[in-house]
Amino acid sequence: MTQMEDHDAGRLIGVHHTSFTVGDMGRSLRFYRDTLGLTVIADWQPQEAYLGAITGYPGARLHIAYLQLAPYSEHVLELIQYLEPRGQPQADLSTNRPGVAHLCFQVDDLAAVYERLRRAGVPFRSPGPVPITGGPNRGGFAVYLRDPDGVTLELIQRVSSPTPSPSPSPADRGA
Repeated sequence: MTQMEDHDAGRLIGVHHTSFTVGDMGRSLRFYRDTLGLTVIADWQPQEAYLGAITGYPGARLHIAYLQLAPYSEHVLELIQYLEPRGQPQADLSTNRPGVAHLCFQVDDLAAVYERLRRAGVPFRSPGPVPITGGPNRGGFAVYLRDPDGVTLELIQRVSSPTPSPSPSPADRGA
């Protein structure tokens, strides 16, 4: 059997969800729902044994929430808090470390979103939207930020979106 024939026997057909393990579901829901604006589409504490088999933690107790950017996207963000067994936070989630991932949200006005989130106390890696000067997103703008557990999120305004207004000066930001 060739490699192509092997792939025809069963193949990946889509992306179901992206998942982050969180330390405090209430804090994470306040961030993703209240600060970023995602919609909670499910929030439950399942008791089924299959979850322990899938995760490799027999008897695991989980709190799971599904969120979406409805009506803009069908992609689901899954947040999982391990109630039992509890894990320890990662010491270093720097984006240059192998195995560390990030999720990118597309926005229509990065300058406005950046300013709203900055005023809400969200930590950013740059002092404002950064122009993208090369590659497939050339002409757009992007920033990295961190969620309450230290997970890196990216916001991108692609070139087809309106041009963001200039970043506020440090004096305007109160820095």
